[in-house]
Amino acid sequence: MDDSTKRIVPQKQTLDDAYSPPANYLEISVHDAKTQGEGRKRFTDYKVSLRTNLPVFKVKEASVRRRYTDFKWLRDELERSVHIVLPPLPGKAFTRQIPFLSSDDGIYELEFIENRRKGLEEFINIVSGHPLVQNEHCLHIFLGDSVIDKTNYLPGKVPSTPR
Repeated sequence: MDDSTKRIVPQKQTLDDAYSPPANYLEISVHDAKTQGEGRKRFTDYKVSLRTNLPVFKVKEASVRRRYTDFKWLRDELERSVHIVLPPLPGKAFTRQIPFLSSDDGIYELEFIENRRKGLEEFINIVSGHPLVQNEHCLHIFLGDSVIDKTNYLPGKVPSTPR
C-alpha cells in the first residue's frame, strides 16, 4: 500500500476543542412579545436578539424591537436585491383582525402571537444564514439599528471589512 491510498487517521479531540466556541456562529432569537397601544393603534412587537462572530457583522451583539411590518419590509427589500428563493413570512391572519368574525382576541391572542413569533424566528434564521443575504445593508439595519429609517434607507451591500 502506498501513501496515496493510506487512511487518514483523525486527531483526537481535546476537551478544549470540544468546549471552545464554534469557529463561526450566528444566533438570532425572536422573543419577548409585547402588545402595546389601545384600540386601532394596538400592535405587537418582538425582541430580536443577535449574537455573532461573523466578520461581516460590525456589531457582535444587539437587541432591537421589531413589528411584523418590519419583517415584511426586510423580506421585500431582500426580494428586490438578492435573487434567491426566500421563505414566506407567517400569514397576516386577516379574519382574526375582524372582531365580529372571531370570538377570541384575534391577532392579540397569546396562542396566535406565539405561533407568529415562532414563524418569524424561523424566517429570520433561514434568511440570515444565507451568505448573499449576510452582505445586505437591510439585514444589518434590521438586526442592529434601534429604528429602521425607511425614508433615508439606501439599498446595497455592506462595505467589506478587512480581515
